[in-house]
Amino acid sequence: MEEEEKRERRGVLSQEDEDLLLNNKKRKRIVSYTIAIIAIALVFSGRIIMSSQNATNWFTENNVFNKLRHLVPSSDNKLNGEDSDRINILLLGMGGEGHDGAYLTDTIILASFKPSTKQISLISIPRDLVTPVSNWRKINSINAYAEQKTPGSGGAATAQAISELLQTPIDYYVRVDFNGFSNIIDQLGGIEVNVENTLDDYSYPIFGQEDNPNYYARYQHLHFDKGLQTMNGATALKYARSRHAAGSEGSDFARARRQQLVLEAIKDKLFSTRTLLNPVMITKLANELNKNISTNLSAWEILRLWDIFKDVNRSQIINKVLSDAPDGLLISGTGEDGAYILTPRSGNFSEIKKLVQNIFSTNNVINIPSQPEIITDGAKILILNGTWISGLAGKTAVSLEQSKFNIIKIGNAPERNFTQTTIYDLSGGNKKKSLDVLKRTTNASLAYSWPAWISSYQNASSTTSTPEIPDFILILGTDANKAE
Repeated sequence: MEEEEKRERRGVLSQEDEDLLLNNKKRKRIVSYTIAIIAIALVFSGRIIMSSQNATNWFTENNVFNKLRHLVPSSDNKLNGEDSDRINILLLGMGGEGHDGAYLTDTIILASFKPSTKQISLISIPRDLVTPVSNWRKINSINAYAEQKTPGSGGAATAQAISELLQTPIDYYVRVDFNGFSNIIDQLGGIEVNVENTLDDYSYPIFGQEDNPNYYARYQHLHFDKGLQTMNGATALKYARSRHAAGSEGSDFARARRQQLVLEAIKDKLFSTRTLLNPVMITKLANELNKNISTNLSAWEILRLWDIFKDVNRSQIINKVLSDAPDGLLISGTGEDGAYILTPRSGNFSEIKKLVQNIFSTNNVINIPSQPEIITDGAKILILNGTWISGLAGKTAVSLEQSKFNIIKIGNAPERNFTQTTIYDLSGGNKKKSLDVLKRTTNASLAYSWPAWISSYQNASSTTSTPEIPDFILILGTDANKAE
């Protein structure tokens, strides 16, 4: 075996070597399984995935083939979810050590596999989505907070939180970092990407120059012509990460599409004959993955997943992106700290849950109103958080702004022990339609008696000609933290 590998490294194979390669079915199978491990981590991610810490130790032995020859899965072993005909894997991506926000997940994708039909679905969850499982912070912070508390726990914590949010079991996760993504492409000798649209980004940040006193030295100009382009790892990473391109390529959703193009190119290179028959390259790729992947999938589980889905073609893959497009399930807004956020357009997560749970059905279109219920009287609302749950007021403000309420201020209530979301009507009953919409949108109850501090708003005076006296004060209770 050692002499054979030496001859392969020199690029010279005798007739005896060729016969051995053709006849050794077991070795071919091992090579295919190694490719599968790489492909599952990259091809189905929809983006870059996560981190060098706590990587599952699949490839610790010097010779990867010695390790993998014992990992052929038994037909008696089944993956979690296989009996219910749906295997869910959360795919995460982050910058990793040395990057700003190293543990914030830049990518969150729920990959689902349906064994009976050999279908795969990829649902991209935007990093700016705020959810109750993250205490109404952005969902990309779950991994970072978990890692800060217990290093190595971020992947499992994120999978558990999103499983709870979507009421869908997510038993597995995979994470990869930027360095791993770039190095794997370089190990493959570069890739060819079909660039769909010419891209110009004049504000791509240069790593390590974030604090350069010369502001203009912090950025570089990225340019990609339309058509087939050859990219190394660093170039492909820039193409996949660019966020400030001119025109339509400047959106996060366009970026997601570019990342899919890069991954398609990686898949094509991985499954090329040149790669499959090069054990030296396979070993290097496996070692690279060992340094930059973290997952709770065991080796036999990955191999079984490959056995079931190795023949899937593009027509069997369902791609969905949660977005704020006109027909999307999200709306954009601004949080309490002024940051850009996304929230469910319906006011809760019921439509998103329905989409996820019925992704493989013949009709997975979610029937929701094309627009939120609109008011016409410009009712002014003061939103106060009556709980100790951070972010509730900002999230509610985003939803109510879609109905054209005038949010004059958000903040914390003097009392923080509210369990029921409550409305105080300071309009004297003159804005009944707005009150009805407010009640339906927030599931709040109308209060008929007021604490003393509420009266101070009703009697507010101002030196300006148009004092900002609210028509309604909305106090959020702990019931507002429920994702329905």
